[in-house]
Amino acid sequence: MRIAYLDCFSGISGDMFLGALIDAGVPAKVFEDAVEALNVGVKLQIARIDRSGISATKVDVIVDGQKDSPRETRTGMSEPHGHFQSHQQAHSHDHKHGVPHFSQVLGEVGGTPSREHQHGRGLTEIREIIGQATLTDSVKCTAIGIFEKLGAAEAKIHNVPIDKIHFHEVGAVDALVDIVCAAVGVEALGVDEFACSSLNVGAGTVECAHGTFPVPAPATVELLKGVAVCSSGIQAELVTPTGAAIVATIVRRFSAFPQMKIEKTGYGAGTRDFPGHANVLRITVGEVASMKNAGEGARATQDETVVVLEANLDDLSPQVFGYVMDRLLEVGALDVFATPVQMKKNRPGSMLTVLARSEDAEKLSHIIFAETTTLGVRRREETRRILTRRWQIVHTQWGEVRIKIASMNGSVSNYAPEYEDCRKIAAAQNVPLKTVMMEAMEAYSRSLKR
Repeated sequence: MRIAYLDCFSGISGDMFLGALIDAGVPAKVFEDAVEALNVGVKLQIARIDRSGISATKVDVIVDGQKDSPRETRTGMSEPHGHFQSHQQAHSHDHKHGVPHFSQVLGEVGGTPSREHQHGRGLTEIREIIGQATLTDSVKCTAIGIFEKLGAAEAKIHNVPIDKIHFHEVGAVDALVDIVCAAVGVEALGVDEFACSSLNVGAGTVECAHGTFPVPAPATVELLKGVAVCSSGIQAELVTPTGAAIVATIVRRFSAFPQMKIEKTGYGAGTRDFPGHANVLRITVGEVASMKNAGEGARATQDETVVVLEANLDDLSPQVFGYVMDRLLEVGALDVFATPVQMKKNRPGSMLTVLARSEDAEKLSHIIFAETTTLGVRRREETRRILTRRWQIVHTQWGEVRIKIASMNGSVSNYAPEYEDCRKIAAAQNVPLKTVMMEAMEAYSRSLKR
């Protein structure tokens, strides 16, 4: 299995992620074509720079001929931390704390704020911009998913519906470009999975529309729920909401550096240059090293140790049970299932079983205790053997669908369309789900005959 590992020892932001992807081999033209497809009148500036002796790629968004500049905080110059604003805030002209209005962040033509930008953009408008661009369906889904996570975080902080949230700094053109290019780069890198270290969030304070807050900013904290974080004490905001949303959307697991055969690495530069600290994001791409080989080097199966968590439940609402299963999968469970059991006093119940990586077991156990009525969780380690897996994109008449392909000894043993891709197409196109899945399977079968 081919993976990409993100070393976030100096945090992560959108531009750092793009720089790391380019440095790791994603062609710059892929991003330039994506920016052109958005048709928002901006360009990318890509350069090689030095960060404490490390050569890295820096990506800047040029709006109206100028870079989007970092803004001043109490900790000194920092990358834009970005946030949303509620509908009422969007119509307020109170600029205390030195926070620029959305039109200022976007840039102004001839010194006059554009009326189009004066009150920000809602999620519906952002979806339309992305939806109308000539991008693949999977890229659009990923980009919109990142924006929806950002919107959901601010909606919770403000206690308002997500459709009442208007994009402030995060909705600016530079962040729109960062997010869409991030989605394009994820697809172009062609890995099966993203993994990530703990995130160094920095320290100090930031000024935002909510007032002065300690680092990390409120939206960042919300987005990083369930994620391992740390602080090296550097007085700056190292993880931006955009960076946090990218991680929360694409990363499947958080762990120490995995056993792998390294193919290539890339370094993306942050805006600031800290003395004695390389302000870069490192991405490492390679094959996991635990593959068991059969024959003359043909990859067969992979053995791995997993943690099994179990709890018997006989007094939990079925609606809550379903929610808990979804929640466990969202935060990294490998599998979650329920088995009917007959409990003491002949009460019918269900045994909740969760398969997890060892590094995820503790947080998943916490969720089980917090969300269910159980008083105890059984835990044991088991070894499982899995087939080598990879993804392939096929084209249907409604859009692109990923096919998960399992192989043994170099031969395909099983394949299936990705459910979420098919579900989204079925809902958007008003087509039966089984029809979409069937056509995706047929498209993959045709590709084998070419």
